[in-house]
Order: sequence, then C-alpha cells, then structure tokens
Amino acid sequence: MPTDDELADALIAARDGDERGFAVLWRALHPAVLRYLRVLAGNAAEDVASETWLQAARDLDRFTGSPVAFRAWLFHIARHRGIDELRRAGRRLEDAAETVDVGAAVPDAAAEVIEGTETAWALSRVAALPVDQAEAVMLRVVAGLDVAATARVLGKGRGAVRIATMRGLRRLAADPQVRGRAEQILRHEATEGV
Repeated sequence: MPTDDELADALIAARDGDERGFAVLWRALHPAVLRYLRVLAGNAAEDVASETWLQAARDLDRFTGSPVAFRAWLFHIARHRGIDELRRAGRRLEDAAETVDVGAAVPDAAAEVIEGTETAWALSRVAALPVDQAEAVMLRVVAGLDVAATARVLGKGRGAVRIATMRGLRRLAADPQVRGRAEQILRHEATEGV
C-alpha cells in the first residue's frame, strides 16, 4: 500500500492527466472498492466498480482535496453507482421462462486470487447484516474511512454512523458462523503451537 505522500503525489499527477498516477490510485483503492460493492451490489460488483472508476476518471480534474478526501469521494461515487444498479436490477426482473441455463460459471482466476475464500466468506457475513450496518462496517473497517467521511458518503449523521458500525460489529461478533470460525482458528493455532 502506498504511503500518504505517494498517494498525494499520485492524486496530483492523475488530476493532471497522468495515467501512471491514476494507476497508483486504482491499485491502492480498487480492492476496497470492489469489496464494498460486493456487499452493496452483489454479483454486479465488478461492473459497478468499473462504472465507479470511469466516473472518477471523467470527473477527477474537478476534484480538489487530499487522498483521504479522494477516498471518501470515490466511495461516494461507488455507493451511488451501486444504488443505481440495484434500482436497474429491480426494474429488469427476468421472466423465469426466458432464463437460459448456460451451465456453471467458470471462476475467474484473477478474481479468485484477489478475493480468496476467506475474504469471500467474510464479505458474505457482512452482507447478511442490515444494509445500513453493512455499509457502515465496510466503509469504516474495510475502506478505512473515518466517521466524518463515512457520514458524508452515506448521507447520515456521525452518531448514526457510529451506532450502525457498532451494531454491525456486535452482530458479527455474535454470528454463530463467525464464532464457529473463530473457534476453529483458535483450535488450529493451539495444535500448531502458534
């Protein structure tokens, strides 16, 4: 992960049209954007992430601020693109008679490397939370946004963000699957002598 200074330099370069600067931003932030969108938009996450980065690239010359502000701005775009996708998906419900079974989807090797089974499992547990809690947890914990930036992205007050994050984390801690996984890890570490 690039340092704050490297991100600041990349942001300045990207605003001036430098592709390498934009690539540094993309490499640093895309994994978190994609994880957030997997919770928000499900299977459409990769398409929504692409739309997010396209809009960010298109509007970057008008952005002013620090790397922290850029991260909040980027997740704000991602959230709105994700909500738009959910609305579109709701309007285009398919007729089951028209659905064609093309067989099992072949997993994308790059996505498997990036995602990993543990990450996919963790994201599925977060996605099981109520939407407001899932978004707050993803933005605060995964994306690393502070309370103020998360509040701006979600259009909520800071107190509401703190409460949603706290409730989401408490729910995760009480989740039987999470507790079972934690117990497995502890048993494994005890037998391995870690």
